[in-house]
Amino acid sequence: MPIMCVSVENESHCDFVKLREMLIRVNMEDLREQTHARHYELYRRCKLEEMGFKDTDPDSQPFSLQETYEAKRKEFLGDLQKKEEEMRQMFVSKVKETEAELKEKERERLHQEEKRKVEEKRRDLEEEMNSFNRRKVAAETLSLSQPLKKDKDKK
Repeated sequence: MPIMCVSVENESHCDFVKLREMLIRVNMEDLREQTHARHYELYRRCKLEEMGFKDTDPDSQPFSLQETYEAKRKEFLGDLQKKEEEMRQMFVSKVKETEAELKEKERERLHQEEKRKVEEKRRDLEEEMNSFNRRKVAAETLSLSQPLKKDKDKK
């Protein structure tokens, strides 16, 4: 017995082509709807939840994306203001710290300046005292030598 070859694509020989086209036509729209309703919606919901958005409130009631957006925006602005205030406080504390350091350096500089002036005044006074002592010694020496001259003149 010879082996026969059956051609499923031949419409005169088989109804497979018509059956396939009918199944595809009838079920293609259902396939599209299922893909959209299940797969796309599931993908969209997962992506929105990753971003922090939810389709339903705690009571499983749907709410608008606009409300969700506004809530997220308020939350973001609140966080932004909080960070801004933290940065402002940090800036103010650093400015106060720097001002305190500068004031301390200024006090130290003034102290060094006063110390230098006092030291200079002390040296001037010591020099003046030494000069006075030299003149005093010279005057005493002169006064001691003059009475001797007077005594010699008397004799």
